[in-house]
Amino acid sequence: LTRDAARFYYQLLQQPEGEAVREYLSRRQIRKATAVKFGMGASSDAWDVLLTAMTKKGYTKSELLESGLVVQNKNGGLYDKFRNRLMLPVVDTRGNVVAFGSRVLDKSEPKYMNSSETPVYSKRRVLYGLNLAKKTKRPNMILCEGNLDIVTLHQAGFDNAVASMGTALTVEQTRLLARFTKELVLCYDNDNAGKIATERALQILDQSEFSVKVLQLPRRLVDGESVKQDADDFIKFQGPDAFERLLSGSENGVEFRMAQVAGKYDLTSDEARVAYCEEISQLLSSLPNAVEREIYTARAAEAARISPEAMTLEVRQAFKRRAAREKKAALRRDLNPAAQIQPRERSLRYENLRSARAEEGVVRLLLLEPDLFPQVEGLGPEQFSAPVLAKIYALLCQRHREGRSTQLAALAGALSPEEMSHLVSVMDQPEALAHSAQALRDYIEIIETEALKRGGAGASDPLLAAREKFRERKAYGG
Repeated sequence: LTRDAARFYYQLLQQPEGEAVREYLSRRQIRKATAVKFGMGASSDAWDVLLTAMTKKGYTKSELLESGLVVQNKNGGLYDKFRNRLMLPVVDTRGNVVAFGSRVLDKSEPKYMNSSETPVYSKRRVLYGLNLAKKTKRPNMILCEGNLDIVTLHQAGFDNAVASMGTALTVEQTRLLARFTKELVLCYDNDNAGKIATERALQILDQSEFSVKVLQLPRRLVDGESVKQDADDFIKFQGPDAFERLLSGSENGVEFRMAQVAGKYDLTSDEARVAYCEEISQLLSSLPNAVEREIYTARAAEAARISPEAMTLEVRQAFKRRAAREKKAALRRDLNPAAQIQPRERSLRYENLRSARAEEGVVRLLLLEPDLFPQVEGLGPEQFSAPVLAKIYALLCQRHREGRSTQLAALAGALSPEEMSHLVSVMDQPEALAHSAQALRDYIEIIETEALKRGGAGASDPLLAAREKFRERKAYGG
């Protein structure tokens, strides 16, 4: 359905009804070849053009509603969600159209409108432009905010640019990026919102496998006033060569954070310098590498105009305080390990933690890699110890058998808010995908073993019983 809708919008762009969008693309200096590359289209300035076209193709009203392409009014009538807009299909890394971004042609609101989450689309798990950027020969990926930033950058030769779909960077998106690169360049707008988004992204990427840099776009003078500019603005006004120079000189995450801290204080004031030293020492004490701490401590001392020895002492004290706090937190976790892996909702609490952790692993792997479904054919939900995980697993298996989407968003209608929240927390936990098939077999073995111990589901299965006896003989040298 979404692919047919994308074709419809694309064809409309070439017709007289798409003239306003074609003029808008011309004003934005987006070439026709670029528009074709991104599959851009136009939505008509009418209420039911797409609805009528897709209905004629045989799609039902319920399918159109589920896709988010049409919406329902209070009286039950249906109408197109996207009207009189530039349409930007969102394509996943497998080449499937999963959603749409859009932009108005004038100053009306909302300026940008994206698809709502659907059974085939979760904005936490998609990056706009990654289907194209994954083919880049450049050594890194540039992460921006807006879809049109990506279009402009690709057109200017920066085919490694991607954007999140109206969200801050998510853990799921970092896992997706990790398949294609080990270096990220954050290029958000140079305003307060952009700086906050950069800081949040850096927090997510802390301790990750990525090498991270930050590209700060300079502000631009307009009629004597300093205004922010995004990547699209910078390319248009300064050109690709200037952006390339910025990209080459982009600072790493530590340098960005240090600049943000320094920007808070008037370092000509003694009182402000003391406050700066206190805050910057907290930042520097979080760096795990001793050489990094020494290098950046020296830079901080120079900025504050104090001796390197004094700043080093401040950082060491902050490091000791941080280590003491972390040691206490670790001790609390060690004293109560079960509390760390139990669901937050008491009604969903696990009775068998070992089995439940393996059950979480099975669910997580199936959601991350649907190609693994054939490997769980012999595993029944009745062998799960946690009812909530058994319910989720049964739903996934049923949808897979029926050929329906098994993405996270597809389960929302069948799960309570508490169950869905717990599933999201399960998916946020790390999972190494390099040996996913073996990990799945290990998880299944634990679930089957624990089911036999409980004397419940699977205990009467002679194959499972024989397998368990073999394991016991092997364990005791029999």
